[in-house]
Amino acid sequence: MITGQTLRDAILSGANNIANQRTRVDELNVFPVPDGDTGTNMSMTIGAARAELEAMPDSCTVAEASKTAASAMLRGARGNSGVITSLLFRGFSKALKDKTEASSADLAAALQQGVEAAYKAVMKPTEGTILTVSRLAAEKAAECTELDVPAMWDATLQAGQAALDDTPNLLPVLKKAGVVDAGGQGIMLIFEGMKQVFDGGEIIAGAEVAAKPKVSSEAAGKGVFADDLMKVEDIKNGYCTQFLINKYEGASAAKMRAFAESNGDSVVCIEDDDVINLHVHTADPGKILSEAIKYGYLTNFKIENMHEQFLARQKQGKSLEKQASAEKAPSQASEFIYAAVDPSRDYGFVAVAAGEGLKAVFTDLAADAVVSGGQTMNPSTEDILAAIQSVPAKTVFVLPNNKNIIMAAEQAQKLADRQVVVLPTRTVPMGITALLNFDPSVNAETNTINMMAAADKVSTGLITYAARDSEYDGKRIRKGEIMALENGKIVSTSTDITKATYRLARNMCKKDSSFVTIISGCDVSDEDAEKVTEIVKAKCPNHVEVSHIRGGQPVYYYMISVE
Repeated sequence: MITGQTLRDAILSGANNIANQRTRVDELNVFPVPDGDTGTNMSMTIGAARAELEAMPDSCTVAEASKTAASAMLRGARGNSGVITSLLFRGFSKALKDKTEASSADLAAALQQGVEAAYKAVMKPTEGTILTVSRLAAEKAAECTELDVPAMWDATLQAGQAALDDTPNLLPVLKKAGVVDAGGQGIMLIFEGMKQVFDGGEIIAGAEVAAKPKVSSEAAGKGVFADDLMKVEDIKNGYCTQFLINKYEGASAAKMRAFAESNGDSVVCIEDDDVINLHVHTADPGKILSEAIKYGYLTNFKIENMHEQFLARQKQGKSLEKQASAEKAPSQASEFIYAAVDPSRDYGFVAVAAGEGLKAVFTDLAADAVVSGGQTMNPSTEDILAAIQSVPAKTVFVLPNNKNIIMAAEQAQKLADRQVVVLPTRTVPMGITALLNFDPSVNAETNTINMMAAADKVSTGLITYAARDSEYDGKRIRKGEIMALENGKIVSTSTDITKATYRLARNMCKKDSSFVTIISGCDVSDEDAEKVTEIVKAKCPNHVEVSHIRGGQPVYYYMISVE
């Protein structure tokens, strides 16, 4: 049997082990585009649990340790590999619910449930990846439940390593590159770090990693004060009331939400397996609490007099935004400030983009919040969630603009306290086109269909450099070469950025093409960008309109959008 302390220390050891070797995992990415961040994403995902685990007492149970880790990882998940890692631990946590200690059989069942959760989340699971390695490791664990935990975990690791070694036989691209799957290697490093503690050893030492700033909830429900012209008498429901309901069996969050809405406004009601998180502005907090206690025992109370808050702010002569920037620890707060849903506002938008130019483009197209991120730095679920909940709309559309960010956005969707629609935009040009096709006169479902239909018609070209020697689709690619990609596929290589760009743009233009947009990156001068734009204009048919945007994005010298 293992205790909660042992499981806590094991997860910390696993987090440190992959953090120490994340570069090694990054380098296993075989596609030559410079986005090799699997190790970084997985390390940052499990690392998100570090501070909370370290704060747990030695007396914690395995249920508490696993739940704390899973919850933090869910919010800290980055990239597809990070989301899958968080889901493995999420399932792991659910299997250990209510357990004080865990046997080999308990851990085997937990691994199996984690694998099931991860597979369910992936629409088209690919074998030869982290999923395969985790699944075969879990299957072996289930065969070894009569052993003690150290011996069972040894057998599990042996099976996982054999599965990892076999990944090149399942994915030809790995065999060509002579590497194993990066995600599979990452999860093995985590499991190996855990083994050291299960065997009775010390936590693997890790380099100091700065804790990621947590989303501040201090601003929750304070959007009512954003307007400096507001009068104190306008506040009818003067108590901002927030607490957790630790649910009794059969407790209905829907009924609690309905009661709160009938006795207040700005209601936020979030439910998971164990608790209901309720936020409401009300004139009578006691009435809300008296009703809530019927559904479970209450904790984490926070009741604030908004009349007093308002008058204090008015006296200071600061709006909400100004005050937020002047708080004691701005470095510990998200750049996004929580805003309660405004019943009068139907739609809002969150986009993900890297580069000030692209941020300005999305802002100009009515995006309410732009999350910084893209190819080399995938934002976490928590980052995207904070952006969503800063938009005071009943329905928030999210544009990930990168295939490796879609899963994190979908996890944020599940955690948000308002309706969220994730549009699976895989590139920035797709995101721009989707926004341009939003129609405020139709409902969310119709907009979703129409926006994605328009986005899917966009062709995206990318000009970047090869991060490593590789062979792809029969093409031998050398590190440092300029690569041209059309809709994610490498179509040519060159030694000249300008030539590669205009040739790609020309080849992407079809008879029915009308618009070509050249988006220049941070490593391209304005002069070079204008030169390329003029050449593209000359090379494309006369009926095609060619324009240039200074995107300022990293990694890609140019993005090309053809519609």
